[in-house]
Amino acid sequence: MSFQSRKSQVFPGITYYHQTRKAVYLLGYDIGSSSVKAALVEVDSGRTVGMVKYPETEMAIHAPHPDWAEQDSDEWWGNLCKATRQLLLDHRVEPAGIKGIGIAYQMHGLVLVDKEMRPLRPSIIWCDSRAVEIGDKAFEAIGRTVCLRSLLNSPGNFTASKLRWVQQNEPALYARAYKFMLPGDYIALKLTGRAATTASGLSEGILWDFQQNRLSEDILNHYGIGRELAPELTPTCGLQGKLTAEAAKATGLAAGTPVTYRAGDQPNNALSLNTLHPGEVAATGGTSGVVYGVVDKLIYDNESRVNSFAHVNHQSDQPRIGVLLCINGAGIQYSWMKHQVAGRGLDYVEMERLANSVPVGAEGLSILPFGNGAERMLNNRTIGGHIHHLQFNRHSRPHLFRAALEGVAFAFVYGVNILKEMGLDVNQIRVGNDNLFQSAIFSSTIATLIGSRIEVLDTTGAVGAAKAAGVGAGCYASLEEALQKASVVDAFEPAPEMGSYQDAYGRWESALNAALK
Repeated sequence: MSFQSRKSQVFPGITYYHQTRKAVYLLGYDIGSSSVKAALVEVDSGRTVGMVKYPETEMAIHAPHPDWAEQDSDEWWGNLCKATRQLLLDHRVEPAGIKGIGIAYQMHGLVLVDKEMRPLRPSIIWCDSRAVEIGDKAFEAIGRTVCLRSLLNSPGNFTASKLRWVQQNEPALYARAYKFMLPGDYIALKLTGRAATTASGLSEGILWDFQQNRLSEDILNHYGIGRELAPELTPTCGLQGKLTAEAAKATGLAAGTPVTYRAGDQPNNALSLNTLHPGEVAATGGTSGVVYGVVDKLIYDNESRVNSFAHVNHQSDQPRIGVLLCINGAGIQYSWMKHQVAGRGLDYVEMERLANSVPVGAEGLSILPFGNGAERMLNNRTIGGHIHHLQFNRHSRPHLFRAALEGVAFAFVYGVNILKEMGLDVNQIRVGNDNLFQSAIFSSTIATLIGSRIEVLDTTGAVGAAKAAGVGAGCYASLEEALQKASVVDAFEPAPEMGSYQDAYGRWESALNAALK
């Protein structure tokens, strides 16, 4: 096989190779809280060869106490192995033809391992609220100005505060801890045998000092966390390790295949949508909902209602900060509606059709979707889900379906208004062709109320992770080159008649304000 080398313009120190003969592939994973997705991408064409999701039904989230949320991290690994083997079988790709692996993963979780690299307890995942009070106290004790200037956030209910909870409440287990990790770090460990993390990952755990460009001494000292518990640092995009023989046997891949990219799911989704530069905005509507805008300065929200993290292409001398609005109660609310109200006879397509038979505003019915833990944009309040103004002789299932979709859309609008206060431009938003944004009701409601065009691109997080892995593996010279082939498949424009949307949003916002009192 012949290769032609060329120098990197983005990540110095990586030698890039462009294949001129036999087809080669890239493999991307998206480790979600509902499933593991795996995607194969052909390097030269940028074409997605195939995708697999495992399991078909959603993975369980365990709540041993109110407002807790845990998952078995080895279940992620088992599902990744099954998805990989199925992908290879379905598309008859030789494992040796895969030149790089990328990992996207659910953010803000905590995995603790012992010296044998085995998990000590279930992972405390992103929507777990047990550490809210710990983070609030740390914000005051360390100092609000210090935290916002250095961390760009309050310690909040993020990975560092969850680690402190374990230290305080499970001291015997904590004493056995060898390394703390984010969910993607654990998957990379299982693949490569190497315990490592990234600056982007540490920033999402509120463990990264942007002023000093290193692990935060303020957080470590305040929480009494030993530096030795932190994994070694590896680049977001670059060689992070190679598949061990054990991992190759479990997945069906070739030993020695390099892992060359990892990032949290929301920075990765933004990357997948070619959202890399200041002024660009992406959104997703999965289990949680997210709007993610890129800026070129160390910006933060004084109230920490939205959060700033290192983007995948962040460098200390060329800042790229992702400002993230997260709504925990998004797709999970509509999934609840499907399973508990729609029942087995209706799928999402039929629910959309029925919801469309009801006018904008669902004839006065409003639903608050905040039943999935503490909501950051509500100052970490846990207010639960609410159904307002339900009339038994007027409202039916289609009204509930429409009000549920609108309720999540209104939550997006509420959060986007915070981003606008911070100076972000949201005149155009890029989204993936999956999850809630497949709903015309949902997408049109947001587009109309914020006056923004929403472009739907044909890509997913797993595909984006695969393409980014191609940069780290030397198949592409830049992230821009890797992502240039994503195509727009749909678009939603603001509706010309806004009155009914504004009236419905006003009722919803009044219900929210009442719940927050």
